[in-house]
Amino acid sequence: MDEPEKMRLDKWLWAARFFKTRKLAAEAVTGGKVHLNGQRSKPGKEIRPGSHLHISKNGLEWDIEVRVLPKQRRPASEAAGFYSEPEASRQHREKEAALQHAARAAAPIHTEGRPSKKDRRLIHRFKQQ
Repeated sequence: MDEPEKMRLDKWLWAARFFKTRKLAAEAVTGGKVHLNGQRSKPGKEIRPGSHLHISKNGLEWDIEVRVLPKQRRPASEAAGFYSEPEASRQHREKEAALQHAARAAAPIHTEGRPSKKDRRLIHRFKQQ
């Protein structure tokens, strides 16, 4: 596969599956959620293999180095090979994700109005136990 030597930052973020669309990737870059080589950047900034990215998304952070510039978006299993991440960064992100998951599980579920039929069944089962 013949790889390009440089690529737009927003296109790479989309192809590496950090964002679902290029528009979301461009908005994140414009909003300062993505830093290229330690500096804020624009979505059209060209990146090369060896570029360092710091990505903040949903309270999680990635510190990665670009390895591959793909011609097109690939499956998630292949997209993980487009970059390398230090072990410390990965462990920190996994720990933060676990904390977020625990916080969501502990938070009460807010419902609006009367319980639905499904909700009533769950309440009834809970009371019988």
